[in-house]
Amino acid sequence: MQVSTAQRLANTGEYYFSQKLREIAALNQAGADIISLGIGSPDLPPHPTVTAALTASAALPSAHGYQSYQGTPALRAAIAEWYGRAYGVALDPATEVLPLLGSKEGLMHIGMTFLEAGDTVLIPNPGYPTYRAVAEICGATIREYDLTEAGGWLPDLEALAESDLSGVKMMLVNYPHMPTGTRADVAFLTRLVQFAQEHQIMLVHDNPYSFILNDNPTSLLSVPGAREVSLELNSLSKSHNMAGWRVGLLAGRADWLKEVLRFKSNMDSGMYLPVQQAAVAALALGPEWFAELNAIYQARRAVVFELLHALGCQPDPSQTGLFVWAAVPAGYADGYALSDELLHDARVFITPGGIFGSNGNNYIRVSLCQPEALLRKAMERIVSSSKARHAERSELSRVLTQE
Repeated sequence: MQVSTAQRLANTGEYYFSQKLREIAALNQAGADIISLGIGSPDLPPHPTVTAALTASAALPSAHGYQSYQGTPALRAAIAEWYGRAYGVALDPATEVLPLLGSKEGLMHIGMTFLEAGDTVLIPNPGYPTYRAVAEICGATIREYDLTEAGGWLPDLEALAESDLSGVKMMLVNYPHMPTGTRADVAFLTRLVQFAQEHQIMLVHDNPYSFILNDNPTSLLSVPGAREVSLELNSLSKSHNMAGWRVGLLAGRADWLKEVLRFKSNMDSGMYLPVQQAAVAALALGPEWFAELNAIYQARRAVVFELLHALGCQPDPSQTGLFVWAAVPAGYADGYALSDELLHDARVFITPGGIFGSNGNNYIRVSLCQPEALLRKAMERIVSSSKARHAERSELSRVLTQE
């Protein structure tokens, strides 16, 4: 018996990292011992108070039943308080906050709630691949907006305004930006909100990186007028080392959140109560938590910069977030070529920038989610591999000259 796949998946391939991790696993099984600098999965643990809250709650007989689709009042209140402290944004925890099983889930919920055939969605190139996948699965038309190094990795809103935007329903934005690490200042975010107001476009701001190596965390919802045209996704994955816990949130317009909840309530049965109570503990952490976390990432980033300089790359020192983005040096066709060479010659995996869109083809991305000692080991492998290739080329040139 054969069953055809739904047409909605016709243009959606398997997630790049899902495929690549299988390849790396096969190489490791054969004894390669690959150092992976590809994925942004924090290797550091949550704060002890977070795991303590989880275990204390899990020990209670009453903690294991179904939970509200909206999350507990305590979690919604903790999120609202966090937004007030961190971003200066006042949220009504009853109507303007919706906890999620991770912000990636939230992207799909938003798409399935608001997008359908005939709608156009603006997505960044380069940008998070899930943005494209969500639009494709929802049947919407994808229209890329270019982000380039020359343009400071910010969209050209003036050029977009001069184009035909009549069918555009939604625009996905992400600052601090992944993969480039670019920050967006309040002046740009203000222009972005004005652009959305003028053209009646829903903004969806994906904001999971605002606390990593960034001294000015900013929410789009802090911009006057943003609440009328935007929703914001956020997550505890990167900021609180809770990637596998799957705790995210959606904040913004109450009537839009109500519609998202209508879809979400048909997709899950609520978040495990001990995880919610652990998230409350995480959200109560103060600036000292982020200072300690960022001191570790700062030291790691210094090593990654050394690694990239050894490759002939010149990363922008002003970038933020959990990754380092850099143009590939001359002599390589693109980031895929450099990534493949490092994987097979140095046994180090670095993400090719092309997986984020065509404007990333000539770039690579390095994760900071490995211990400093392992980053130095990766650099040693890369330097050693480079010397070996240079020696081989020199020997080949000598032989050819003699001939």
